[in-house]
Formats: sequence, structure tokens, C-alpha cells
Amino acid sequence: MYYRRMDSPLTGLSAALAAAEAAWGPRQDAMELPEPDLIAVNDALGLLRRRLDAVHAAVASQIARASSVDLGADALAKKQGHRSPTALIAATSGTSTADAARLLRIGDATAPRAVFGDTMPARRPAVAEALKTGEIGAQAADAIIALLDKVGRRATRAGVDAAERTLVDQAAGLSLDQLRKILLRAEAQLDPQGVASREAELRDARSLRVYQRDGLVHLNGVFDSETASPIVTAIEALVSADFRSGDDPRPANRAADGFVSGIPDESQPRPEGETAPRTLPQRQADALALLARHYLACAHTEQPVAGATVIVRITLQELLTETGAATIDGIDQPVTASTARRMAAGGGVIAAVFEAHSELLDWGREKRFATRAQRLALVERDGGCAMCGAPPGITRAHHIRWWTRDAGPTDLANLVLLCEACHHRIHDNGLGRSDRWSRCGRRGVVPAARPRRSGPNASPRRTSAIRLCSLTRTAPR
Repeated sequence: MYYRRMDSPLTGLSAALAAAEAAWGPRQDAMELPEPDLIAVNDALGLLRRRLDAVHAAVASQIARASSVDLGADALAKKQGHRSPTALIAATSGTSTADAARLLRIGDATAPRAVFGDTMPARRPAVAEALKTGEIGAQAADAIIALLDKVGRRATRAGVDAAERTLVDQAAGLSLDQLRKILLRAEAQLDPQGVASREAELRDARSLRVYQRDGLVHLNGVFDSETASPIVTAIEALVSADFRSGDDPRPANRAADGFVSGIPDESQPRPEGETAPRTLPQRQADALALLARHYLACAHTEQPVAGATVIVRITLQELLTETGAATIDGIDQPVTASTARRMAAGGGVIAAVFEAHSELLDWGREKRFATRAQRLALVERDGGCAMCGAPPGITRAHHIRWWTRDAGPTDLANLVLLCEACHHRIHDNGLGRSDRWSRCGRRGVVPAARPRRSGPNASPRRTSAIRLCSLTRTAPR
């Protein structure tokens, strides 16, 4: 009989598997699971997978060491009939060589090191701990490790260590796509010089090809952040106004990708005689055509895009000295401070400068609807819908303490950005009381965290709208 030590990595796997089995119960098929148990099983399986990634990465690291080229014919991979440890892991796991290589990279960064006969801590201890406990998975760990290795050539050791702890904390509960946005901003903070070189590369790579084929005109374009920001903002504003016009009576659904959400839910029945609505790509194509027609006939100025603004965020010190990096609303890739300053000098661009004087943002009970200045401040603080992360262009300012029922003031502290769907959820699910909202560590008010898993030791679920806090300095609030 085999026994596992209490601190064995397999103990965590057994605990996660036991949680999944307990939630599954006596059912024979997943179709029999009620919704609460379905969520519990899914959470337990997710934890099991993340902890399995940690164990597999540790095993992969030892396979790599036992397969060193210095061992020659005695290398483990060669003795098993494989040319490399990557090939061995890929073949035995049934995965791609890319997945196997990722496990090896993670294992190399998170396994203890042997230096001159002594055992040293892992190169990325915070990532190793989060991976072991199942807070993050293999892909998130690999993305964080890759960034830290990249900026480690220029950033200080203390800055990289602090960044590792912050990124690991931010990564828990986020999808890989959400984490990548955070990593881009982390790179800009840790390696501002790299932002300038990367920005030049992206600017040189911009292009737009126009050609005709099969009776259709094709536009194939790629744009850098500065060039794309007015295009994205204008199209998003037009499409958002198009959806708000309500040409489809069915409930809205959230878009998997694209500029805006609000796609009609195809699972809902369409009224008899109703024609199929335009899809999101079709609406975006119509918006681009509308912009072109508007440019060719400038006398027609009243378009729904009015009021759409490109917002560039930067600190006052960085704006004056042209050091550091800035972010553009709706664009993931940061830009240099000099680019932000140049954009702010043009039309239709507002520079959200921290620590600068601004308009009065609190109006008490004198005004019911948020002012333009308040909305700009909310966009800066919340970054979009505070519950689901939808773009700012499709959100509205919601009173945390309701205007009518609670006599809530139209003050910045009592306002939060919500999309239409989340706004309805607040009212339908009774989340209107101020005690159901809490302040988080980024810039403002977000919904109180929901449990990621059931049980007395449940940890909080992060919202998708989390931004990266400053890694090397305290960001102005």
C-alpha cells in the first residue's frame, strides 16, 4: 500500500477531486446536475486542472534535468526513445510540443534550484506558490513568467519581484484575455523604454488593403494604437447608438468579442414576421460606411457619434516630462508620453491627467443625471461596466443608492458605470443597496465580490473590470 505525505502535491489533487465528487453526488450524467451543483462541479474541476498543471510542471522540470545533453546516452528522454524532454512529454501526454514546452518553461521557473549542491528557492516563488495552490493555471503562469523574464533585462530586481507578487494577485480569477491586458500595462510600467521601441514597430506595421473579390469589396487593415483609437471610438459609438435604437425586440446578449456588446440573444424566439436583425459585424460595416459618407458630405453633422471622445490617461509628471507611458481608452497597447501629448493636441481627444485641477464632480441632489465631467471621471475610474467589463461607450451612470427610492445624490462616490444588461441585473436581483457594493484596490466602487467556490473557506471572485495597480509607484487616485 502506498502512502502520501500530508504536504505532497498529490494531496491538493485529491482534495479537488473529492470536492468534485461530493458536488456530483449519485448522478449518472451531467444533465442531471442542478445549477448550484453544476457550478460547484465546474469550480472543483477548474481547481483540479490548475493543481494538475502545477504537479505536471514540477515533473516536467525533473524530466528536463534528467534529460540534460551532458548525460549523453544516459539522458532520460533518449533512453525512452525521444530526442528531447519536450518530445517525451508531448508524446506521453497526448499534447502538442508547444504545450509540453510551456510545462518545461513553467517548471524551470517554479521548481527549486540546485546550485553547487545547495537547494535554492524557485526563480519565480510567487508564481510557484499560486500555481501550487491552484490560484492560477499553466497558461497564466507562463504569461507572467514570460513578461518578467522580458522586462528583467532593464527593470530592477526589486521592481520585478514586486511586479511578480502584484501580477499573481491580479491573475487569480481572471481569464487569459483579461490577464494579457494587465500584462501589457505592467510591461509599460516596468520597461517604459521598451514601450517606445514597441510603439515604433507597431506604427511601421500599420496597413490597410482594399481589393475586390467575388462581387465584394474587402478591407483588411491593421493599426497601431494612435491610429486605431479614433476609428474604434467612432465605430463603437455608432454601433452602440444603433443597438440602443432597438430594432430587435429580443433581449440583448453579450458579445464574445468585437467592439460592443448588446447582440440580440439568438436563443430567444423572434416575433412572427420579424426579419433577421443585422449582426454585429454588419452593423460595424454600416458604421464605417456612415462615417465615410459623413466625411464626404460634411454639411450633415448631426450623427449619433457626437459626444464620443478618445481619452488618453497619463499622470501630470509624465505629461510634462514626456517620460513613462499612457493608456488609450478601448486600446490595450500602451503608448509613450510623447504620443499622448501629441494626441491631446489634436481634436476629439481628451487627456485624463491625474493630479490636475478638474471641474466640480459632485452635484448632490441638484442634478439627477451625471454631467459630462462626471462621466469622464467614471470612465477613468471604472474603465467600463464595473460588473462585466463592457466598453465605456455602452454604459450609463448608475446611482448606487437609488435616486428615487433611496434619495441618493448624483455624486461621484455614489455613481458607477453599468451596461444595460448589468443595470437590469442590479434592479432585478435586489443589488441596489449600498452595502452590497465595496471599494476595491484600483480606482473606485465595484460590486461586492461573489464566492468563487462554495463552502466556509470560499475565496472571492474577481470582477472582469480589474485593472493593474501601479507596480513601481503609487498611481494617482
